[in-house]
Order: sequence, then structure tokens, then C-alpha cells
Amino acid sequence: MTDFTMQIDADGIAVITWDVPGKSMNVLSREAFSEVDGLIDAALTDDAVKGIVITSGKPTFAGGMDLNTLAIIREEAGDDPARGLFDFTMNGHRILRKLERAGLDPKTNKGGKPVACAITGTCMGIGTEIALACHRRFMADDPKARIGLPEILVGIFPGGGGTTRYSRMVGAMAAAPVLLEGKTLDPKKAKGASLVDEVVAPDDLLARAKEWVLSATDADIVKPWDQKGWKMPGGAPYHPAGFMTFVGASAMINGKTKGVYPAAKALLSAVYEGALVDFDTALRIEARWFTHVLMNPSSSAMIRSLFVNKQALEKGANRPDVPDQKADKVGIIGAGMMGAGIAYVSANAGIEVVLIDAAQEAADKGKAYSEGLLDKGMKRGKVTEEKKAEVLSRITATTDYAALEGCDLIVEAVFEDPKVKAEVTKNVLAAVGPETIFATNTSTLPITDLAKASDRPEQFIGIHFFSPVDKMALVEIIKGKETGDRAVAKALDYVRQIRKTPIVVNDARFFYANRCILPYVNEGVRLLKEGVAPALIENAAKLVGMPLGPLQLTDETSLDLGAKIAKATKAAMGDAYDDGADDVVFAMVEQGRLGRKAKAGFYAYDAAGKRLGLWEGLAELAPVADEQPDLTEVQHRLLFAQVLEAVRALEDGVLMDIREGDVGAILGWGFAPWSGGPFSWLDMLGAAYAADRCDELTAAYGDRFACPALLREMAEKGQSFYGRFGPEAKRAA
Repeated sequence: MTDFTMQIDADGIAVITWDVPGKSMNVLSREAFSEVDGLIDAALTDDAVKGIVITSGKPTFAGGMDLNTLAIIREEAGDDPARGLFDFTMNGHRILRKLERAGLDPKTNKGGKPVACAITGTCMGIGTEIALACHRRFMADDPKARIGLPEILVGIFPGGGGTTRYSRMVGAMAAAPVLLEGKTLDPKKAKGASLVDEVVAPDDLLARAKEWVLSATDADIVKPWDQKGWKMPGGAPYHPAGFMTFVGASAMINGKTKGVYPAAKALLSAVYEGALVDFDTALRIEARWFTHVLMNPSSSAMIRSLFVNKQALEKGANRPDVPDQKADKVGIIGAGMMGAGIAYVSANAGIEVVLIDAAQEAADKGKAYSEGLLDKGMKRGKVTEEKKAEVLSRITATTDYAALEGCDLIVEAVFEDPKVKAEVTKNVLAAVGPETIFATNTSTLPITDLAKASDRPEQFIGIHFFSPVDKMALVEIIKGKETGDRAVAKALDYVRQIRKTPIVVNDARFFYANRCILPYVNEGVRLLKEGVAPALIENAAKLVGMPLGPLQLTDETSLDLGAKIAKATKAAMGDAYDDGADDVVFAMVEQGRLGRKAKAGFYAYDAAGKRLGLWEGLAELAPVADEQPDLTEVQHRLLFAQVLEAVRALEDGVLMDIREGDVGAILGWGFAPWSGGPFSWLDMLGAAYAADRCDELTAAYGDRFACPALLREMAEKGQSFYGRFGPEAKRAA
């Protein structure tokens, strides 16, 4: 079976249908690109063919390129991977340029065959680039469908001609949301953005595309940039308006990426340089910059973590081999912010929900949270009145535990108090059937201890949601010592249902995410106490890719929570606890500076809670030293504080898969996405350098930077984390 087939109808229209066997969505492989190349040749050289329609045999059009192809090409190229990647990219340009020119005479621009694209549904990446090479694009009127070029989100940019074509179609400024931000649009908005030309009823899609092909003239199939006198919309770089556009775009990119994401800068360079030359030379420039990005280790790491690894985890890479555990009815205990958020994502995914709280007023308020989110969706045009009613009808807000009858999964989300959780556990188990899986939502409390309240510990598991639940993509699943495979499978299948990314870790203090993020915020406060300027601390973090500086993150999570965790940890660890800069946090709490929620923390806030800037009183609390450290030194302290804890989590068996460690770090707390995650970053540095850097940091700042034995061993053996622990290594073992 092939990915592309061609049928010529009675009117002489060649319909090329993309339908990858055994896949729910079309993805383009190298072999399939060769197939479509041959079909284009056949259609263009057949005198009986009057025109071409490219469509999909699936409800969706395309999910993009199979990014594993790029890794294969790199490997096959041996000592010259850049040449292999460049030649592959240029071959793609050749195919799409042939489709675009469609037999037109190079001198007269006449005699070509019209090519239409009938986009059946969601269309991404190379699928959109194929569509842009066609002469007219028709898209099915499905508000759920999306079209776009989101490559920038996984560390690359549209390198199949999409960057050059789309920027020349609408101008650099108008193209920015699609190219530089990776925004995807519904059909009607896509028409307004010129990604598609017509939006038609799904049943009429193919007929309308064929109708246009039969009526198209020579003028309809000559792209603007192939016509004499063409000028770039918005102005070329040497035009006054265009000059200002590119100056502004450069400032915007550096402001948003802080210079750590190579793809955005390369994309702008391709557009800028390409706008100064003819179209075919511009494609060559695009291919050069695309290759440049692919050769950057950041690109490979981002693709691996945010595409390959993330997809593998979402498809159940580490799921136990037990039957399907799809959740039909979920009981949620506790209707506070967390419980209310869990109720919303569950009901929105089609699951029946029972939301319980001690007081009916609290339960109703929890349900109202879902109504508020749905109302916001309606204002943005993403939710209909019918959809809102449907979602809300799935949520039963009550105080009656008897309503839990029939629930196959319970998610307890009450206060972080073992006694309260134990009482709730007993009440729930008295009301549900013997097969019900019980999950506790906690960010710090040991699951094995909490499971003691259950007479079925093998059916007890931890699920750590991140706040706000509706926005955060990661869910951390925690196995207690007695947690069984069915409970793990149930949690994984449920997380997949609510369209989030799961990682599975073993039970230990702070699990994985909090175990790594706490050293980050603590190191930020230590730096402050040492006299490092707070602006240097915050900007050093952002300039190395962290979304929030450690002081701002502390404000967001609240200082009193930090103080509470510090006291509890000290009580549990005794003399082994390093109090670091706890006195700074305690002093802030004593002054009522609890963070954003109190409109007073490391930052100052206005009456509405808007952050104004770093609090001037910090200079009194922690005077700024005359001598300030080097930027890289601050960044290494902030990053090594996190990654060393990730390595220790792997050593201790808390983390069982480095893919989960990398994906979890990026999605859970925003660990420098450009790096691909803690283990990918250490692989970029090299184990030997990382171990030496640990020794330097330990000598200067203390044992918290001591090199883990595993990292030391890998340095001595010349190993990398993905070479030793990656899926390929495991398969070879």
C-alpha cells in the first residue's frame, strides 16, 4: 500500500489522495515524498489531465512531517550531516516548486495546469506547505479544524517553502503570528490570514475544488512572485516601511526568546535575506537557514523532547500491560481551585463528574468555576451555548458521598493534611465499589503513607496536577510502594482522556517536579542573601530560558507555602537539612509579604495585583554587594541546582525514564525548553564538563552542587544520558 494514490476522473482532473495506511493522521515520510513526486510528473505529462486536486482520504489533511526522518537523514549522511539535510530540503523545494509552476512556460507563464488543494480538516507543517504551493486552497468548514505552521514550537521553522511563500504572500509583519508564534487558525480565520482561499461545506469540498480547476485561467495559476513587477507586501527590507518592519521584528524576537531559541532568529534571517533576491534563490536561502537550525543541538533536543518523547508518553510508552482502563465516571473530592479545575477538564473530555465538598455552597462554587471558563470560551468564539450546557450537565455538585456510586475513579483534592486526607479516603471507600481506583492529588505528601488509610493500597495512587489545571499540560503520576499495575494504567488512561501529558514516578519526598523546582527557587533566594542584585538574578534566569525568575516564581507560588515546606522538610530531615536562605523567606512572611496573592512579595504590586517591579525594600533586607558575579556563574548555579536533583532522582529510582524527566521538566515548571530538558542539557554540555563544573561549584558554594556518583561514572566512561538510558539503548540491551 502507498501513502498517495491518483485517480483521473471523466473531466480529466487528476485527484491525488493522501491517505497513510494505519495512521489516524497523515504524516509525510521521505518515501512518500518520492511517491507524490512521481504522481505530479505523471499528471503534468499526461495530455488527458487538465488539472490536479490534492486532498486527503482522512477527516484531517495532515499532521506534518515525520520528524524522525530528519534524524535518519542526519545519520545516513555520515561525516557530512549538513549536506545531507540541505540536499533533502532542496529536493523538497524542487518537488513543490514543480507543483507550483505546474508546466508553465518559463518565458510566457502560460500553458500550465491548475492545481487546487482540498483540505479536509486539520492541516499542519508540511501539509500547509504543500497547500501553499498549490494555486488555490479550499478548506472544509469545520470550526474544530486548524491550519498552521507550528514548527517554531518544537525548535525548528517551516523549511519546506512555507517561510518564503507565506511571508511573500502577506508580508513579514502579517506572517509573524503564523510563522514566529506558531499560531494555528480555524478555517474562517485562516481565510482572513490568506492561508486558505475558500471555506466550503465538507460535502462540497472536492466538487468545488474540481469546479475551480476546470474554470481556472493561466493568470489564476501564476504566483505573484513569478510575475514581473512583484513587490513584497509591507515593503522589502530596503523600503522605508519594510525596514521598520524588520527592525521591529528583530526586537520582538529578541524580547520574546532572549536569544536562546535559534529557530526564531534563523526564520527572520531567511525572510529578510530571501526578500532581497528572486524566489528560487530565496528558497535556497531558506534551506540553508533550515539546515543551520537542524544542526544546532537545541533543535534536536527540542524535537526529541517536545515531539518524539512527548508523543511516546502520551501514547502510553510506560503503560503496564493491562486491559483498557478508560474512566467513565469520576468522583472529585474537594471543590477548591484544584478540584474545580480537575472537574472542568474531566467534564470537558466527556467524562461524568461528581464534585463533592463539605458544604453545598462550596460544591456549587466549584461547578461555577467550570461555567466561568466556558463563558470565557464563548466570548472567544471557541465554545457554543450547546457545548457549555453539555459540559455543565456532566458535573453533579453535591455533599452526598452516596452520589459516588458507579465511579470507577476517585480523585481526592482536599487540603494537604494527612489526617484530612485519611478521613476522606475512608468515607469514599465506604461509598464506592471494590474495583474503584483511588487517586490523591498532592504535591508533597508521600503516597505510601497516605495509602495506609485504604484497605486496598494496590488501588491507591498519587496524581499531581499543576495549577491552573485547565492550562498546565503535565500530570505527575506517583506510584506508592504497593500501587498495582491497574491503578497505574487507570491513571495513565485518564490523563490521556483529559488530553494531558503524563509522567510516572516512584514515591519519594517531593516526587520529581517539586524535588527539582525547590532547589531553583532556593538558589535564587541564596543569591539574593549573598548580595547579588535581584535584577541580575531574575534576568539571568530569563536569559537562559526559564520563563520566570526564581523570585517571581516564589511570589506566584506564595512565600508562606515556601516557609511551610521549609519547616516541614527540616522537621523530617533533621541535621541533614540545609536551611540555606530560609531566614530571608521567614522575614518576608513576618512582614506580610506573601507573594502575588497578598499583592506584596519580592515584587511590588498595584491594587489590582499587577506586578510593578522588584520591591525596593529588598535592598534593606538583603543589601546588594559592591562586586557582582558573572552572568554565566549565576545561570549555572540556577540550572545546576535543578539538573543535579534530576540526576539524583534518576539515581534513587524515583525517575524511571529520562524521557519523563525531560518532558516533565519542560511542561511542569518550564525548564529552559530550548535545552530539551535537564538530561538533554547535560548531554549538550558533556558529562565530563558537567562533572568538572560540579566540582568548581561545590568548592565555591557547598555540597549541594556535589557531583552525583552516576554523573561522575558517566564522565569517566565518556557516556551520555540518552546513549545510556534512552529508548534505543534500552532496546539494544
